[in-house]
Amino acid sequence: MDIKKRIDELREQLHYHSIKYYVYDAPEISDFEYDAMFDELKKLEEAHPEYDSPTSPTKRVGGAVLDKFEKVSHRNRMGSLDDVFSYDAVSAFVSDMKAYGDVTFSVEPKIDGLSVCLHYENGVFTQGATRGDGLVGENVTENLKTIGSIPLHLSKPLPLLEVRGEVYMPKKSFEALNAAREISGEALFANPRNAAAGSLRQLDSKITAERKLDIFIFNVQEANGLSFETHTGSLKEMSGLGFRVIPYIKEAREADEIIEHINYIGELRGDLPFDIDGVVIKVNELAARPKIGENSGRPKWAVAYKFPPEAKLTKLTDITVQVGRTGVLTPLAVLEPVRLAGTTVRAATLHNIDFIKSKDIRIGDTVEVSKAGDIIPEVRRVEFSKRPADTVPYEMPVLCPSCGEPVVRDDEAAVRCTNSACPAQLERNLIHFASRDAMNIDGMGPALVKLFIENRLIRDAADIYKLKATDIAPLERMGEKSAENLITAINNSKAAGLDRLIYALGIRNIGQKAAAALADTFGNIDALFDATEEELCAIQDFGAVMADSVINFFSHPQTRKLIDELKADGVVTEYERKATSDKFAGLTFVLTGTLPTMTREQAEAMIVERGGKASSSVSKNTSYVLAGEKAGSKLTKAQSLGVTIIDEEEFLRMCEE
Repeated sequence: MDIKKRIDELREQLHYHSIKYYVYDAPEISDFEYDAMFDELKKLEEAHPEYDSPTSPTKRVGGAVLDKFEKVSHRNRMGSLDDVFSYDAVSAFVSDMKAYGDVTFSVEPKIDGLSVCLHYENGVFTQGATRGDGLVGENVTENLKTIGSIPLHLSKPLPLLEVRGEVYMPKKSFEALNAAREISGEALFANPRNAAAGSLRQLDSKITAERKLDIFIFNVQEANGLSFETHTGSLKEMSGLGFRVIPYIKEAREADEIIEHINYIGELRGDLPFDIDGVVIKVNELAARPKIGENSGRPKWAVAYKFPPEAKLTKLTDITVQVGRTGVLTPLAVLEPVRLAGTTVRAATLHNIDFIKSKDIRIGDTVEVSKAGDIIPEVRRVEFSKRPADTVPYEMPVLCPSCGEPVVRDDEAAVRCTNSACPAQLERNLIHFASRDAMNIDGMGPALVKLFIENRLIRDAADIYKLKATDIAPLERMGEKSAENLITAINNSKAAGLDRLIYALGIRNIGQKAAAALADTFGNIDALFDATEEELCAIQDFGAVMADSVINFFSHPQTRKLIDELKADGVVTEYERKATSDKFAGLTFVLTGTLPTMTREQAEAMIVERGGKASSSVSKNTSYVLAGEKAGSKLTKAQSLGVTIIDEEEFLRMCEE
């Protein structure tokens, strides 16, 4: 057998069938037949490395592990679009564009994912990069190769082709990923977009391959060897080359046609296998676009109509009450499952009793549910016309559902358990104490904390440091090796630092930033027992409420006992200031919105470690606003003041420079 000929045959057949399956959704062979060819090719390539090829289908399984992503300067700027939120604004845009001639428009879904650029030379995929700030992105080529609908080589060997697409996570993949993470005790992704962004930026491409991402191509950035008159014509050409292009695209001439198609796409939204958050309207004639121009990287010839938050009716079957780590009782609506903004919603927050009474929410009601910022499910209103006759107004319990002790209503709308030994509070406090941003005890998640409490091994945080491997090993799902690893993680956490310890204690109203400020100001845990309101309020961004929380916490005898035990166990209670660079010295950052791959606390820590300041409000003295998804009023204020706005990728680039 001619080995090279057979390898070439298999590669060509697999390439053909991949396009049929991933791009055109028209498979011609079974999965079994495809897998058999794939396995044969993989074995031949392993036996004959001299015939290795970067475009082989076997490269899609991942395997490259990077230390970090290289920065890539885009050949063609990857601009973002201005948003519009009303049909009047759509009509105004159409009217403005008609001033440039008798133009037509393309109308297409706005996929809720992560924008990337794919670069081909002589028909071979050579590089893929994230959008970044539009000028500089990150090289994620190896991860993009794992996406089956991205052709590794084209049906025509074009000298140069650059296309732009949106990487997304299909709804089924998202649900499967979150189900697996829930079983393993990992934090769940908020929505498919965040999951896609996190998956594409994995340093290990095998993890990306497991996440089953997909892509739609929506623009041709540059093409040598091809010419087009219209945007829709260019996408038809890309489809012929083997790309999966944006679906449900329509050519329109007038605003009425555009609005009609927006409504059509909106009706499809809930049934699509991928998430969309709007509709993009572009001038279709490519020759007209340079005349229309752009504004600060935003093309004037296109806008994105953004859908209002998706809302649906469902039945509220029950109201349960959760007890938080500070003793607050939070009511939760139990719902008949409803598909909403990319996920299946079975519960929604009801905030507090005042919220319930203001909307007159009752068990048995049909309610309208939406997602605040397309992330947190909440009840918006009651459909009173569907209310059963036997419903009664809801009242919060007078006894704690966890420990049975009386509850009280404080100065706020919160109802709080008065028992400091409440099991629900204990469990949540210990989960918080061991969490990554607190003492960072690797492996000690919610399930293990609950197991230790049930077996009466721990009653407070100090008991964690008294655990022995021999106590843990006999427990269900444990063993000697797991027990030893956990004890090692517990011992390592002793050196977490005073700032983490203060945060881990779960003091009401004291987050990571405030905990770091307390550690920096007072230097050791003992000084906090004597802290005065005046001293505390002198700390930047501290107020009377926060000061009162600190004084109240450190006034309790049980706090003194806990700290003494932690010190005796070897937990570090002195503040050791981390060595910092002066990269951000004199710079003030404000964070707003949800970042793709890191929490605000992590970003703030990186700022402080480099000598900068993280502030909570925008002013003329703000150096940068780090904006994520769903950024709000802080972003608007920054724009009005002319403050420089950056995204996460630009921020990370600044940190590395």
